[in-house]
Amino acid sequence: MSIYDEHHIELQEQFESRDLAAALEFAIVEPQLNDDAIAFIEDREFFFLSTQRADGQPTVSHKGGARGFVKVLDSTTLVFPSYDGNGMFLSMGNIAATTKIGMLFIDFEVPNRVRVHADATVSADDPLMAKFPSAQLLVRATVTESFINCPRYIVKHRRVEASRYVPDDEGRAPLPGWKKMSDIRPFLRPADQRRADADGESLTVDEYNELVRRGEA
Repeated sequence: MSIYDEHHIELQEQFESRDLAAALEFAIVEPQLNDDAIAFIEDREFFFLSTQRADGQPTVSHKGGARGFVKVLDSTTLVFPSYDGNGMFLSMGNIAATTKIGMLFIDFEVPNRVRVHADATVSADDPLMAKFPSAQLLVRATVTESFINCPRYIVKHRRVEASRYVPDDEGRAPLPGWKKMSDIRPFLRPADQRRADADGESLTVDEYNELVRRGEA
């Protein structure tokens, strides 16, 4: 089965890239992860996740963790955790609704990227949950397509440090600044309200936004 439908082919013909597109599909698109892709994925600290709502509306989000937080179980199976977020569960709800996901893994220091398309499920009872301290849910993805991408438009960056909010081996992580905002605290789940009260710091929306602008949130 081709990754292209009539809409892709129409554009390929319009821009005289039909033969090129067919050659690339044959050369790089695989139904599973090869050894290079596996090594690349397991060395990443983040990726971009695309999902689709039940009504077709797509979204994309950044997912981060400790290096190797996306675990490759075999050439067609990935698992990754869903950590504490903003409580909206947009990506996880979309996966539950439509199962289709896209994953974009990028190295900004040595420009390179791998794309993965998969069918996914989300669960709080996956047998591997214990391997991801503090994860609320675990996504299990069955790879349908994987391929490398030309890195020429990737802006080169240098890594400075890991996020301080990545859970440690015991699942502990600092309370994020937005949960300290006085306008938000009444709506937090009880455990987070208690943490915010114990922390004692209270922020206004403007104070939090200033922390974001300075990269200190």
